[in-house]
Amino acid sequence: MSNEPTNATEARGRVTELIRRARICMLTTTSVDGRMVSRPMGLQEAEFDGDLWFFAYADSAKVRQVRVNPEVNVSFSDTRHNSWVSLSGTAREDFQRAKAEDLWNPLLKAWFPDGLETPGITLVRVHASSAEYWDSPSSTVVNLFGYAKAAVTGKPPRAGENHEVSY
Repeated sequence: MSNEPTNATEARGRVTELIRRARICMLTTTSVDGRMVSRPMGLQEAEFDGDLWFFAYADSAKVRQVRVNPEVNVSFSDTRHNSWVSLSGTAREDFQRAKAEDLWNPLLKAWFPDGLETPGITLVRVHASSAEYWDSPSSTVVNLFGYAKAAVTGKPPRAGENHEVSY
């Protein structure tokens, strides 16, 4: 596995593709007592330009935690395609009406019943500083065979590509 992408633009493009496919992620913040807290979130924008956007309530624990310590991690897992992304960045509450209108999806009514008029609705913007991805183009059966072979031979399996990307 290589930690050096052959081309930074290609690696960023691959991160975008993997994030777009996964869509659901775990947002990890730091609580006021220093514990790491993760919760599932739905990504609201498939185009990734270095910023991720999430709808939230302004009085939620995640938003309060971001106000105190904006350093976050966002992790994506797409087990159907054997790929994972871990993104580090800085989060902030950033409600922009035009952006919210652009990102709004009718499925969000389950959490925000009055749509964009829901009291306390806000946006959380995560600006990426770096990302790391693991991408295994092989099928699960091939991966399982590789792990079984590794157990017998004592040599680590080739699990796919691993790259780090800076933003």
